[in-house]
Amino acid sequence: MRRLFYKGKLADTIEITGADAHHLMHVMRARPGQQILVVDDENQVGRMEMTAFREDAVTLALKEHLDADTESPIELVLAQCLLKSDKMDWVVQKAVELGAVGVIPVRSRNCVVRYDAKKAAARCVRWQKIADEAAKQCGRTALLQVSPVVGLSDFLAAEHKAGDALIFFYENENEQTLKRCLGSVTAKRIVLLVGPEGGFSLDEAQEVEQAGGRSVTLGPRILRAETAALAAATAVQYDLGDLS
Repeated sequence: MRRLFYKGKLADTIEITGADAHHLMHVMRARPGQQILVVDDENQVGRMEMTAFREDAVTLALKEHLDADTESPIELVLAQCLLKSDKMDWVVQKAVELGAVGVIPVRSRNCVVRYDAKKAAARCVRWQKIADEAAKQCGRTALLQVSPVVGLSDFLAAEHKAGDALIFFYENENEQTLKRCLGSVTAKRIVLLVGPEGGFSLDEAQEVEQAGGRSVTLGPRILRAETAALAAATAVQYDLGDLS
């Protein structure tokens, strides 16, 4: 059943406008009597019936509230250094499917791609659209938030909050495994920092450690950056979240 996210609180009758209304009327060619799932700002899920159509709005009537919360007990944030081609699109989509609550695109020294301010803003709009669509498709009850692109130093100063568990994946780390690190994590909000194709420089690794980050290894094989992001998020959700 089609799922929509509604900016507001579920009520007996609501109106869907904008792109979602256009999709229902002109792409799905919906008709009165058809039903969809609607998720509101408080993560409530309702089964609703389409009852009326206007040029720019669809009226929905609430049929029943559903107990369908699909959110993880942990707040998992993926801070991903910028990747080339469509790899960032893929990482954002999979982060949503794996229950992350946020993706922070990070500029670091070895990033291949270099965006100016206009291009970075446009990319974030694209990534947010990908995240929103993925949330509908995989049955999330909350939308993942894609943050603006930020430099590594600014990320460490502003985006990484006190009390978070900040874990970063470093190819020169040979002793601390992710499993061992997670055994000592008590924070509810866990931030995973994954490097670009070229990895982190020594200076950057030291900067992250000075900011409270813990370096870990993902095993003896060298993983592509997008593989590392997926493997790390899966492992954290299995150990501390809802994949176990």
